[in-house]
Amino acid sequence: MNEPEKPWHIPEAELHPSLLVRMVLLVCGSIALLLGIIGIFLPGLPTTPFILVAAACYARASERFYHWLLRNPTFGPLIAEWRRHRSIPYRVKWLAITLMSLTISVSIWSFAGRPWLQAMLAAIGLGTAIWLWRIPSRDRLRRED
Repeated sequence: MNEPEKPWHIPEAELHPSLLVRMVLLVCGSIALLLGIIGIFLPGLPTTPFILVAAACYARASERFYHWLLRNPTFGPLIAEWRRHRSIPYRVKWLAITLMSLTISVSIWSFAGRPWLQAMLAAIGLGTAIWLWRIPSRDRLRRED
Protein backbone atom coordinates (compact mmCIF):
# COMPACT_ATOMS: atom_id res chain seq x y z
CA MET A 1 0.00 0.00 0.00
CA ASN A 2 1.30 3.46 -0.89
CA GLU A 3 2.12 5.97 1.80
CA PRO A 4 -0.19 8.99 1.90
CA GLU A 5 1.38 11.96 0.16
CA LYS A 6 2.85 14.56 2.46
CA PRO A 7 1.66 18.14 2.02
CA TRP A 8 5.30 19.17 1.59
CA HIS A 9 8.49 17.40 0.69
CA ILE A 10 11.46 17.36 3.07
CA PRO A 11 14.61 18.36 1.17
CA GLU A 12 17.57 16.13 2.00
CA ALA A 13 20.43 17.14 4.26
CA GLU A 14 23.89 17.45 2.70
CA LEU A 15 26.32 16.93 5.57
CA HIS A 16 29.69 18.65 5.51
CA PRO A 17 32.59 16.15 5.43
CA SER A 18 34.50 17.82 8.30
CA LEU A 19 33.42 16.93 11.84
CA LEU A 20 34.77 20.25 13.15
CA VAL A 21 32.74 22.24 10.60
CA ARG A 22 29.63 20.19 11.43
CA MET A 23 30.06 20.97 15.15
CA VAL A 24 30.45 24.70 14.44
CA LEU A 25 27.37 24.61 12.19
CA LEU A 26 25.41 22.75 14.86
CA VAL A 27 26.24 25.44 17.44
CA CYS A 28 25.44 28.25 14.97
CA GLY A 29 22.17 26.57 13.97
CA SER A 30 21.16 26.17 17.60
CA ILE A 31 21.93 29.83 18.34
CA ALA A 32 19.92 30.88 15.26
CA LEU A 33 17.00 28.67 16.33
CA LEU A 34 17.08 30.16 19.82
CA LEU A 35 17.12 33.70 18.39
CA GLY A 36 14.24 32.79 16.08
CA ILE A 37 12.18 31.50 18.98
CA ILE A 38 13.00 34.61 21.03
CA GLY A 39 11.98 36.67 17.98
CA ILE A 40 8.46 35.31 18.27
CA PHE A 41 8.09 37.24 21.53
CA LEU A 42 10.60 40.10 21.23
CA PRO A 43 9.64 43.05 19.03
CA GLY A 44 12.13 43.97 16.35
CA LEU A 45 13.85 40.58 16.31
CA PRO A 46 12.71 38.71 13.19
CA THR A 47 11.86 35.03 13.44
CA THR A 48 11.82 33.80 9.84
CA PRO A 49 15.43 34.60 8.87
CA PHE A 50 16.81 32.96 12.01
CA ILE A 51 14.74 29.81 11.45
CA LEU A 52 15.95 29.64 7.84
CA VAL A 53 19.56 30.06 8.98
CA ALA A 54 19.07 27.32 11.58
CA ALA A 55 17.71 24.99 8.90
CA ALA A 56 20.64 25.77 6.58
CA CYS A 57 23.15 25.07 9.36
CA TYR A 58 21.41 21.88 10.45
CA ALA A 59 21.23 20.66 6.82
CA ARG A 60 25.05 20.67 6.72
CA ALA A 61 25.62 19.60 10.34
CA SER A 62 23.13 16.95 11.50
CA GLU A 63 20.45 14.94 9.73
CA ARG A 64 18.72 14.32 13.05
CA PHE A 65 18.40 18.04 13.98
CA TYR A 66 17.58 18.99 10.40
CA HIS A 67 14.73 16.49 10.12
CA TRP A 68 13.51 17.38 13.62
CA LEU A 69 13.24 21.05 12.59
CA LEU A 70 11.60 20.21 9.26
CA ARG A 71 9.01 17.99 10.93
CA ASN A 72 8.05 20.80 13.29
CA PRO A 73 4.45 21.69 12.38
CA THR A 74 5.12 25.42 12.71
CA PHE A 75 8.48 25.80 10.98
CA GLY A 76 8.69 22.73 8.74
CA PRO A 77 6.40 23.81 5.88
CA LEU A 78 7.97 27.29 5.86
CA ILE A 79 11.50 25.85 5.60
CA ALA A 80 10.53 23.31 2.92
CA GLU A 81 8.84 26.05 0.88
CA TRP A 82 11.93 28.22 1.16
CA ARG A 83 14.31 25.38 0.25
CA ARG A 84 12.26 24.33 -2.79
CA HIS A 85 11.03 27.65 -4.17
CA ARG A 86 12.76 30.49 -2.30
CA SER A 87 9.35 31.79 -1.24
CA ILE A 88 7.28 32.26 1.91
CA PRO A 89 3.54 31.55 2.08
CA TYR A 90 1.53 34.78 1.82
CA ARG A 91 -0.38 34.10 5.06
CA VAL A 92 2.89 33.66 7.00
CA LYS A 93 4.33 36.83 5.49
CA TRP A 94 1.18 38.86 6.28
CA LEU A 95 0.98 37.51 9.83
CA ALA A 96 4.67 38.18 10.50
CA ILE A 97 4.49 41.76 9.26
CA THR A 98 1.27 42.45 11.17
CA LEU A 99 2.52 41.05 14.48
CA MET A 100 5.91 42.72 14.08
CA SER A 101 4.21 46.07 13.34
CA LEU A 102 2.00 45.78 16.41
CA THR A 103 4.85 44.87 18.76
CA ILE A 104 7.17 47.54 17.38
CA SER A 105 4.38 50.12 17.68
CA VAL A 106 3.96 49.24 21.35
CA SER A 107 7.73 49.48 21.82
CA ILE A 108 7.86 52.87 20.11
CA TRP A 109 5.01 54.10 22.32
CA SER A 110 6.76 52.81 25.45
CA PHE A 111 9.94 54.74 24.59
CA ALA A 112 8.21 58.13 24.67
CA GLY A 113 10.74 60.87 25.29
CA ARG A 114 13.54 59.06 23.42
CA PRO A 115 13.02 60.07 19.79
CA TRP A 116 16.32 58.57 18.60
CA LEU A 117 15.29 55.16 19.96
CA GLN A 118 11.80 55.48 18.51
CA ALA A 119 13.28 56.37 15.11
CA MET A 120 15.68 53.42 15.27
CA LEU A 121 12.86 51.00 16.11
CA ALA A 122 10.70 52.42 13.31
CA ALA A 123 13.58 52.10 10.81
CA ILE A 124 14.33 48.51 11.83
CA GLY A 125 10.65 47.60 11.64
CA LEU A 126 10.15 49.27 8.28
CA GLY A 127 13.31 47.75 6.83
CA THR A 128 12.39 44.27 8.00
CA ALA A 129 8.81 44.62 6.73
CA ILE A 130 10.01 45.77 3.29
CA TRP A 131 12.54 42.93 3.11
CA LEU A 132 9.92 40.37 4.11
CA TRP A 133 7.27 41.78 1.75
CA ARG A 134 9.65 41.55 -1.21
CA ILE A 135 10.16 37.78 -0.75
CA PRO A 136 7.96 35.98 -3.29
CA SER A 137 4.78 34.15 -2.24
CA ARG A 138 3.91 31.39 -4.70
CA ASP A 139 0.44 30.85 -3.25
CA ARG A 140 -0.43 34.54 -3.71
CA LEU A 141 0.81 34.58 -7.31
CA ARG A 142 -1.55 31.73 -8.21
CA ARG A 143 -4.57 33.60 -6.81
CA GLU A 144 -3.76 36.77 -8.76
CA ASP A 145 -3.55 34.95 -12.13
